[in-house]
Amino acid sequence: MDIDYILKRSNRKTIAIHIRDGLVEVRAPHKASIESIERFIRLKEKWIEQKLVFSVARLEKRERFELRYGDYLLYRGEDYPIRAHDGGSMGFDDDGFYIPPNLSPKQIKDAVVKIYKVLAKRDITGRVYEIGDFVSLKPSAVKINSAKSRWGSCSARGSLNFSWLLIMADDEVIDYIVLHELMHMVEMNHSAHFWTKVKLYMPDYEVRKARLKVLQKRLSEEDWTL
Repeated sequence: MDIDYILKRSNRKTIAIHIRDGLVEVRAPHKASIESIERFIRLKEKWIEQKLVFSVARLEKRERFELRYGDYLLYRGEDYPIRAHDGGSMGFDDDGFYIPPNLSPKQIKDAVVKIYKVLAKRDITGRVYEIGDFVSLKPSAVKINSAKSRWGSCSARGSLNFSWLLIMADDEVIDYIVLHELMHMVEMNHSAHFWTKVKLYMPDYEVRKARLKVLQKRLSEEDWTL
């Protein structure tokens, strides 16, 4: 089959293929010839076809993603329902997410995202300072953002940023991401030394990291864009 692809060149040394949202992206060195790139694509043809099938299926699920009253959503690793609540207020309690009645699916998602951001700011910030005290590190600031491809980041000035989506993960996974970013305050890379530091405080970090991939898969089939 003829495979349409997007070609991106950079200073990288090897050719790589990435598939996302039904699109094939080929990343190649500046000096790589078109002939060598297309030869590489032909060698990977069956793999590309298989990945495209899964990628398109995920894309179609995301496009159909809607929230309705009665649906269940993750909060700190547990499922809670969305329920209508008279009075115009919205928030989260022991029974789940409560929002005003008679909202459209889009309005429901808008309301839920606002609730998630409030919960993330409260809970993740709290864990940052608790774990920070334990490892003797204090960030200059803790911010919650809407990043879709990164769970967290650490700036050169020691400011930590976390995606609000992280609040869907269970507490142990949240703690792993928090510790990960705290460790970047002293090791701004992913060297062996960095992972040694992480393992020193969290010996089972690899197990938690694997659980995070399960959440990533679920979110790859959901559309949280407002």
